[in-house]
Amino acid sequence: MNEANEPKTFEEALVELEKIVRDLEDGDTGLELALQRYEHGVGLLRRCYDQLRKVEQRILELTGKDEAGNPVLRPFEHSSSMKQD
Repeated sequence: MNEANEPKTFEEALVELEKIVRDLEDGDTGLELALQRYEHGVGLLRRCYDQLRKVEQRILELTGKDEAGNPVLRPFEHSSSMKQD
């Protein structure tokens, strides 16, 4: 897939990834094309995880209120289950 056809949003990347999975599960794809689709899917998956990681860094978790009634915020802490290279 060339850059002009690359998904622009996280949601579009997920849709494309789901299509790749369905195509590979069907088993009707030749070996060379299946390998290309698999490699493209891995790239999309990494892109999605990268986007999620960036979003998680921006999320703040409300933990209560201070004495003045202002919300007390702390960074959202979550560890991804995806292995990092």
